[in-house]
Amino acid sequence: MAHKFELYKDKAGEYRVRFMYNSEVMFSTQGYSSKASAVNAIESIKKNGPGAPTVEAEG
Repeated sequence: MAHKFELYKDKAGEYRVRFMYNSEVMFSTQGYSSKASAVNAIESIKKNGPGAPTVEAEG
């Protein structure tokens, strides 16, 4: 599989999610105190990501 969400626990004990494509990290999330919250983040990205606009940052 070329792309995947990777759920892991960091050194501080928080759950984080990485989105990987061809073994390269494309983005990662903030830390979550519970695994369920991290899983909810994945579901939110899957649901809302495809329709999200691309905007150029100013500055």
